[in-house]
Amino acid sequence: MKITCVLLTMGDRPAELRRAIDSVREQRDADIELVVVSNGCALPRLPDDVITVQLPENVGIPEGRNHGVKAGTGDIILFLDDDGWYRSPEVARHISAKFAADPRLGAISLRIADPDGGPDQRRHVPRLRVGDPHRSSRVTTFLGGASAVRRSAFEKCGGLPGDFFYAHEETDLAWRIMDAGYHIEYDAEAVMYHPAVPPTRHAEFYRLNARNRVWLARRNLPWPLALVYLADWVAITLLRERRSREALAAWFRGFREGWREDCGPRNPIKWSTAWRMTLTGRPPII
Repeated sequence: MKITCVLLTMGDRPAELRRAIDSVREQRDADIELVVVSNGCALPRLPDDVITVQLPENVGIPEGRNHGVKAGTGDIILFLDDDGWYRSPEVARHISAKFAADPRLGAISLRIADPDGGPDQRRHVPRLRVGDPHRSSRVTTFLGGASAVRRSAFEKCGGLPGDFFYAHEETDLAWRIMDAGYHIEYDAEAVMYHPAVPPTRHAEFYRLNARNRVWLARRNLPWPLALVYLADWVAITLLRERRSREALAAWFRGFREGWREDCGPRNPIKWSTAWRMTLTGRPPII
């Protein structure tokens, strides 16, 4: 199966971008094309076999990736950020074989490893009971910059929600993929390397995290589940951030925006999908 690797960059990490590109071009025994998307930046000179998409402004992570997907032709879409890379040249072959063997596999979440040998971070394993990060399992979401998605599932489900800009866009797509009858797998054998950095490094992390969580519920959950889901996340956030008034103020500002602003089309998942998510290990209330 042909793979399109969509690599998103803002142009501020030229050395890391080169490393990421090299790790894709070094993949063996796989039919893979590379699309580099400049999210409102100038691109350096790239190898001739790299497809480039120049966006005049920063349209955000999900919409930038949507543009990259449109520029490619692969049956599988592999997403990568410019500060990540594949140390093994067998990752693409492994992913292609997984999708070819299971037509109901909609997406794969790769294992993210610390290049300096540190422990795998809990937030990088997309399941409630993390357990051993080296154990593969079915999951209900995936990590955007370390994932592979079947193109037919991506297109059937409308792609990533571009208006989200940053945060929870992959969960929005994951829930729709599951509602379309596919399943999602966390594959511990498919490894991407990424420096251990906190998500709070993004200036708008708390506001966008809260706004998009409300949008996620409004767009995708039956109202009884949506209200429980959001109440749970209010409680979790109060516990997690109780020592930071600044973080809580930004989060609740985003929470209010999530209710007041247009979240896009509402298409709630089926109750049978919610039950299947529960059996997978993460009911859509947390």
